[in-house]
Amino acid sequence: MATNEEGQAHFRDLVAGRVRKRALALNLNASKLSRILDISSSAVANYWTGKRAWPLEVLPFVASALDTNVADLTDLSNIHSQHLPVIDAGSSRSKAELVQIAEIDLRFGLGSALMDEEVSEKNATMREFPLEWLQSITRSSPDQLYWAKGQGDSMEPKINDGDIILIDRSQKDTQFGDLYWAIAYGQTAMIKRLRPMPDGSVKILSDNAHVPHETAYDDELHVFGRVIAVVKRI
Repeated sequence: MATNEEGQAHFRDLVAGRVRKRALALNLNASKLSRILDISSSAVANYWTGKRAWPLEVLPFVASALDTNVADLTDLSNIHSQHLPVIDAGSSRSKAELVQIAEIDLRFGLGSALMDEEVSEKNATMREFPLEWLQSITRSSPDQLYWAKGQGDSMEPKINDGDIILIDRSQKDTQFGDLYWAIAYGQTAMIKRLRPMPDGSVKILSDNAHVPHETAYDDELHVFGRVIAVVKRI
């Protein structure tokens, strides 16, 4: 029977190996991954080789950079039981603390793409993320949170092409101006800042000075949720 220390070491090596394999398949080495994650090269070198364990709170960003999910990097279902680490209250976080968040391709063009379908659960891909990490960002229930990837440059420099956005659907009250929202205006889905006006209209604002602003009246604007976090690639 493996000791807890041996089990944790095996799990650390397992995750490191899966990260390396996935990264190399994408033509990424430790140095490139360091720049993407904005983590020091020395730290990533230790994680890369398995000398140190990838921090659980960093794994969602690693999974995103590698176009995979946390479960694929950490799943132990195919590992013999003698290698499983023994988890206690004072050790590493258990898999039970991972929660599912829906990642939806909303075709958010950040100002240019069409929303071809109504947003619904059937369009969602579920991914697992550490609950403690999510709670450091928001108190909303995970079933109200959605991940999406954007494309376009209308919200640069705040939100860049390829950034991953975390959307909170429980927040739809746009009375506070200049916050970032996931919206549909006409037949276009986008991420914009909204500014309520005295006449009841809503200004739809782009951060890119070269993109003209719009004004929505009556029921022209549909708010999907508030953008509460942005994950960037460096």
